[in-house]
Amino acid sequence: MKLFFSLSICILFTAQSIGQVMTPELLWSLKRISAIGLSNDGQSVIYAETIYNASSNTKETKTYSIPIGGGEPEEIPDYSGIFTDPDISPDGKFILTAREVKLTKVFGSDFYPDMKDSDVYIYDRLDYRHWDKWEDGSYSHVFILNTADLEGKGIDIMEGETYDCPQQPFGGSEDYIWNPDGSQVIYVSKKKFGTAYATSTNTDLYAYDVKSKKTTNLTEDNPGYDMSPAFSSTGILAYTQMEEDGYESDKNDLIILQDGQKTNLTKDWDETVLSFVWDNTGTKILFIAPTAGTKQLFEASLPKKGKAIEIKQLTDGQFDITGIVGQSKNTLVVTRTDMNHATEIYTLDMKKGKLSQLTHANDQAYSKIKMGEVKKRMIKTTDGKDMTTWIIYPPDFDPSKKYPTLLYCQGGPQSPLSQFYSFRWNFQLMAANGYIIVAPNRRGMPGHGVEWNEQISGDYGGQNMKDYLSAIDELAKEEYVDKDRLGCVGASYGGYSAFYLMGTHEGRFKTFISHDGIFNWRSMYGTTEEIFFAQKDMGGSYWDEKFSRSYNEFNPISKVNNWDTPILIIQGGKDYRVPIGQGLEAFQAAQLKGLRSKLLYFPEENHWILSAQNGIIWQREFFSWLDEFLK
Repeated sequence: MKLFFSLSICILFTAQSIGQVMTPELLWSLKRISAIGLSNDGQSVIYAETIYNASSNTKETKTYSIPIGGGEPEEIPDYSGIFTDPDISPDGKFILTAREVKLTKVFGSDFYPDMKDSDVYIYDRLDYRHWDKWEDGSYSHVFILNTADLEGKGIDIMEGETYDCPQQPFGGSEDYIWNPDGSQVIYVSKKKFGTAYATSTNTDLYAYDVKSKKTTNLTEDNPGYDMSPAFSSTGILAYTQMEEDGYESDKNDLIILQDGQKTNLTKDWDETVLSFVWDNTGTKILFIAPTAGTKQLFEASLPKKGKAIEIKQLTDGQFDITGIVGQSKNTLVVTRTDMNHATEIYTLDMKKGKLSQLTHANDQAYSKIKMGEVKKRMIKTTDGKDMTTWIIYPPDFDPSKKYPTLLYCQGGPQSPLSQFYSFRWNFQLMAANGYIIVAPNRRGMPGHGVEWNEQISGDYGGQNMKDYLSAIDELAKEEYVDKDRLGCVGASYGGYSAFYLMGTHEGRFKTFISHDGIFNWRSMYGTTEEIFFAQKDMGGSYWDEKFSRSYNEFNPISKVNNWDTPILIIQGGKDYRVPIGQGLEAFQAAQLKGLRSKLLYFPEENHWILSAQNGIIWQREFFSWLDEFLK
C-alpha cells in the first residue's frame, strides 16, 4: 500500500500578510538552512544557518541543535561531542580527509625555476580548466590520518596518481567512505587524464585495503558514472550508476553489491534517482527522485527470492523533498522547499506518513509577505502529449486585469523544473514585481519518464522549443495575460533557449534575458571544459558533417538575421562551462544590428552569482530591464 503525504495548497501558498511583497534585499536577508545530521543519540537534529549581509558583502554561519520532536533550537559552537564524523574509522583511531597534492608541471616557474616572477601557464593536453578554476598541477587525494595526529603526513591512498577524489568541481566527503569494519576505504574517482578526462564521465568505485595498501576497481564493468557509495547496517554496499559514458544526464539507477553480485534495483522503474540513504534496518533504500514537476521521497525494497523489487512513493504534494538527513527509529528527517519557501527541515513519521515542519527559520519574514499563488497546469504539446507547467501569479492577482507575462526557460538542459527555491531565479520575487511566470516542464526534463528526459539529446532546437511556445501560447489565450507584454528569460540552457527563440519567436516576445547562455555552438565546443557534454548533446564535433544540423539549424548564431528584439545579456567572467565568448559574441551581434541591448558582466562570478551585492545588482538590473519593455 502506498504511503502518501500531501499538504493543503492554502497552507503552501498563503500567509498572514501586512502587505509587504518580496524584494531583492528581503530575499537576500532570508536565513539559509543546511542540515548536518542527527546527534549520536538520535534525539536532535544538527543544522547550520547562514545569513548574508549585503551591506558588507559577507555571510555568517551558526550551528544549531533542535530536538527531533520539535522545540526551540539551541546554538552550539561545537557539535563534535554529540555528532560522530562519518570520516572517522569505526574504531575511532583514523580519519579520512582530502588534501591537494602537486604532481604535474603547469606554471612557467615549474618548468623554469629561474623564472620565479613569470605568470605563464603551459599546457599540452585538455582538461586545462574546470568550472571556474585553471588546472594548476595539483590533484585532490584522500588521506588516512591518525586522529591523534591530524597535522601529520598520513597515508595518501592515491599516491602518485594524477586523478582526483573528491570529484571536481562539486564532489565532497561523500566521495569516500569507510567500510563497516574499517579495513577498507571505498572512494570515487575518474581515473582518466587529459583529453580522455574531458570527454568521459566514467567514474568508478575503488576499494583501498588499509593493510595491504592494494586498490581494487569495484565497477570496472560499467562505462558511465558510478557514484555515492554507502553501506547498510548489514554491510551491503549501494551506489548510483549511469550506464552510458559521456552522458551526464543518463538514467541514474540504484545498484547494490552483495556477496559479489550486483543488482539494479531501479532497472525497470521509469525514472531517475537523485540521492539515497539506507534505512536503519538495512533492508530498504530511501531515495529522492523527480516526478511530475516535483521531487519526492521513495522507498525501494531489497530483492527477495520469488518476489519482485517493490518501489513505493512515500510523499506527495506541491513541494520538493531536497535531502534526507537521517533516521531515528520511525522518524525520518528531510529537507523541503517549494517555490514560495526556502529550505527548512521536516520530520516524516514513517508509520503514519505525517510530515511536520521542524525548523522555522524564516516564518517571521514570510508572515509579513504577500505571496503569489502557484498552480500546476497541464498543457497539450504539438505532438499531443500532456506537459506539466507551473504558473506563478502575482500577489493579489486580479483576473479582470491584464498582466505582463514571462516564459521561464529552465537550464540543464536535463534538470528537473520542480518546486525549487532560488535566491536568484526566484519566482516569488518575479511575481511580486507584477509578472505572471510560465514555467513549462518541456522535453528533456526528468520526472516524466526516461523517454521524455532523453528526447532533447541531439534535438536542441527541436521539440522542446515547440514545447516552450505551446506553453506561452496557451497562457496567452487567458484574458488576464497581456499578449503585447510577453518576455522570455533563462540561464545556461535556458539562456541558449532565449538566444534561439530570439531568432524564431515570430514576434511573440517584447524582450529577452539570457544569463550565461550558449550562443555559438562551434565556439562553445572549442572552449567549454567538459567536452562530453557537447559531444552528447550535439552528437559529435562541428567538423563532422553528420552533425551539421546541430551546429547550423540548432545554433542560435545562425538565426541572428531574424533578431529584432531588445535583449539583456548576462555573463560570468569565470564561467568555463559556458565561457565568456558566448555572451560577448551575442552582445556584439545585437549591438551591430542596432538592437537595444545591454551586457551585464560579472568578472569574478562563475556560472552562478554567489555574492550578495552582485546578486542584488543582478536582480535590480533584471527587473529594471523588464520594466522598461513590459510595464
